[in-house]
Amino acid sequence: MKTKSVLCVLTAIVVAAVMGGCAGGPATKTHDFIPQDLNPLIQSGEYVQNVDSFLVILDASGTMYGSTAGHRKVDLAKDVISRMDRTIPDLKLTSGLRTLGQNFSTGTRLVYGMTDYAKGSLTGAAEPITGGGMTPLTAAINASSGDLQSAPGKMALIVVSDGLETDTSSVAYAQRLKSSFGDRICIYPVMVGDNPTGAQLMNQVAQAGRCGFSVNANDIMSPEGMADFVKRVFLAKGSGEPLDSDGDGVPDHLDKCPNTPRGVKVDAVGCPLDTDGDGVPDYLDKCPGTPAGVKVDAVGCPLDTDGDGVPDYLDKCPGTPVGATVNHQGCWVLEGLYFDYDKSDIKPPAYPILQEVIMVLKQNPDLKVEIQGHTDSRGSNAYNQKLSERRAQAVLDYIVRAGLDADRLKAKGYGESRPAAPNDSPSNMAKNRRVQLDPIF
Repeated sequence: MKTKSVLCVLTAIVVAAVMGGCAGGPATKTHDFIPQDLNPLIQSGEYVQNVDSFLVILDASGTMYGSTAGHRKVDLAKDVISRMDRTIPDLKLTSGLRTLGQNFSTGTRLVYGMTDYAKGSLTGAAEPITGGGMTPLTAAINASSGDLQSAPGKMALIVVSDGLETDTSSVAYAQRLKSSFGDRICIYPVMVGDNPTGAQLMNQVAQAGRCGFSVNANDIMSPEGMADFVKRVFLAKGSGEPLDSDGDGVPDHLDKCPNTPRGVKVDAVGCPLDTDGDGVPDYLDKCPGTPAGVKVDAVGCPLDTDGDGVPDYLDKCPGTPVGATVNHQGCWVLEGLYFDYDKSDIKPPAYPILQEVIMVLKQNPDLKVEIQGHTDSRGSNAYNQKLSERRAQAVLDYIVRAGLDADRLKAKGYGESRPAAPNDSPSNMAKNRRVQLDPIF
């Protein structure tokens, strides 16, 4: 029978509304279904992903509330979707669910998607569907063209229905869909029930897709049957080599760092090498060999918070103001401002160095500094302490004469207690007869 009589439809609507189905048969036992795990087939390379997007059309029309093998056809259709949902392996897919005849209507509606596929999403979307209306399969196939318009890659249209269409134009619209998407789409009708006319229509819809096939729901309800269906729809035979999507030599199922850039060396679990263990992989690390435990920036270089060119982990004088000249320890040392033995007077060659200090202080009006005087080890501790204080004060006086506020400056002597170099030669002792500046916070 190619059309449904008005009496049958009205009967289906009334009975579905009152009793929940024409036959009121028991629901299928989805919870007893233990899906086969197809992921190892992909991980081994035996199979590869062959579909990027799929749309399911669920028939919820009046005839779907009739029975087949003791079950309501609509429950069997939902069970097919649920078992397929649970069997699909871990693939990156775009998915959607469209219904027809839902809520006693004569139309079709997209109830889920198109969106990123997540396991369980189709089951959840199909479960609350109720129906009892007409069977506008033609309208559903026509609308699916818009659903799939922006879907990526190769596509599968899965139609779950009893094939008792009220409008036999569905084959022509399936052909139009194929013309629109060409080799990107295949159509897979799932026949619910055993009506010969419905089965014939479903076969014709599959043939319109030219690369799909029609199958009876009863044949794919077992774990083995559903696994075979999912493999035929979503997968293709692979090379037999384990899948390695990023080509780093570590199979996807072992790869803890997927999508590693091509050519980057990785470890046993597929993560880019990080030889110095600073959290920045070698291929991005601009400062390889950073000592363990040192904090680094986005390109693997040790942090230099005050920007003086000396990394924090080596900086003995953090917080040096911008523009100050520092030594290898990051301290604001007035290189070139050295004192003769037992002297505290500033020699003319040091004037340009002090002008730099004055400039830095003017550029940082809130900056206060401690001017620290030092000596070599010759002489007594007490004498050297006084000598270092005179050297610090001489520098403070010079800066104040240049117009800087004395309240921003503090002179302090450290005697011989903080040598910059060992006091074992005349040249090293000359380095210790110095003045150093330290910001006050």
